[in-house]
Amino acid sequence: MALHKGSEKHEARTVSVNPFFGEANPVGGMTEAPPKHRLADTPLPPSTAYQLVHDELLLDGNSRLNLATFVTTWMEPQAGVLMAECRDKNMIDKDEYPRTAELERRCVAMLADLWNAPDPSAAVGCSTTGSSEACMLAGMALKRRWAKRNADRYPGARPNLVMGINVQVCWEKFCNFWEVEARMVPMEGDRFHLDPQAAVALCDENTIGVVGILGSTFDGSYEPIADLCAALDGLQEVTGLDVPVHVDGASGAMVAPFLDEDLLWDFRLPRVASINTSGHKYGLVYPGVGWALWRDKEALPEELVFRVNYLGGDMPTFALNFSRPGAQVVAQYYTFLRLGREGFRAVQQSTRDVATSLAGKIEALGDFRLLSRGDQLPVFALTMAQDVTSYDVFDVSRRLREHGWLVPAYTFPANREDLSVLRVVCRNGFSHDLADLFVADLTRLLPELRRQQHPLTRDKKAATGFHH
Repeated sequence: MALHKGSEKHEARTVSVNPFFGEANPVGGMTEAPPKHRLADTPLPPSTAYQLVHDELLLDGNSRLNLATFVTTWMEPQAGVLMAECRDKNMIDKDEYPRTAELERRCVAMLADLWNAPDPSAAVGCSTTGSSEACMLAGMALKRRWAKRNADRYPGARPNLVMGINVQVCWEKFCNFWEVEARMVPMEGDRFHLDPQAAVALCDENTIGVVGILGSTFDGSYEPIADLCAALDGLQEVTGLDVPVHVDGASGAMVAPFLDEDLLWDFRLPRVASINTSGHKYGLVYPGVGWALWRDKEALPEELVFRVNYLGGDMPTFALNFSRPGAQVVAQYYTFLRLGREGFRAVQQSTRDVATSLAGKIEALGDFRLLSRGDQLPVFALTMAQDVTSYDVFDVSRRLREHGWLVPAYTFPANREDLSVLRVVCRNGFSHDLADLFVADLTRLLPELRRQQHPLTRDKKAATGFHH
């Protein structure tokens, strides 16, 4: 069974077929209803099958109005054509598709240069299905390097990974799947991400690394990567412990290089061993591509790289899966080629401008207090103003959904579980015009929300529709 549950109680066991959809089927006529949960005995005409699936998907939300997701929801038609042309190419088969493999190599080189690797030609990297896989690979490399350094104590000693409690859930998965102790720095007061000194206090001889996030999913803020590295430098001077840093740049690694060029967070910091990003977030590509890069070959243990020859040629690979389409990698190269540095700067600046402008307009309504302003990631979080008691963020999220807007409401983690927020993610394609429409819809809702006697949402967990 699937892990998620649907509303099976009220569903018919067959898919309803409108007679007008159909081509005459010599076996089942025009109205034969296929079963929902088992394969039908006979085929359907392609037009009928298409219409059934198409209609089923009409009730999905509009992705362009989804202000919860970081994932790209618009690309140019030319990118779509390229992706369609490459969807049958298996990214892993580099001998059969050498030019697709070459485009992947070029993307790695471009990212190494963008992230200021000491020697971009010596940096090691690969494409992934997204940042979650990239983080898993980076974590595996950290653990293996630690195990090799501590061969006399491992596997008796238990490795640990230090990070802020605001990390994306993939890091919790990594620690669970690879049996690493997760040491998390909680939030405190108005600090919603990692504190360098608190992180250092959790490090010991079994720490495989510290994760710094360039763009927290909770509020869009950058963690102080340079301060974190400096604190770990101090730890090494006192104790001799050499703890590497991985930068989870799922979003920010494709924003900061263009808009915050003086910010030190990347391979310019010697302690940064690896960086990941999501090509399908602010890398401006449709879902299905991420990137993991290591400073040099020493940062990625050779024994983690597999070489197989049963697809032809010598094929080194470092991945959690095997087959996947080359379309997203091709689309990433297209985007790099299409925009260049100035194009990326213009796109990301426009997105940040929309975020900061929208945050200011929402703040001016008087009912909300901003926790961030969209001036780092084009993302901001807000909560209710102190004097607003008749409704809460969950009511706002629920009512905005009635207008088609998907805005997540959720509680912060330890030690700020008391804080409930809304978060707005601005992406390429979410324009000033759409932002104005959003403010107009929100403004129209406020008088009715203010007339409530109390917040109406009882089950906060069920109300969020959103989980990190």
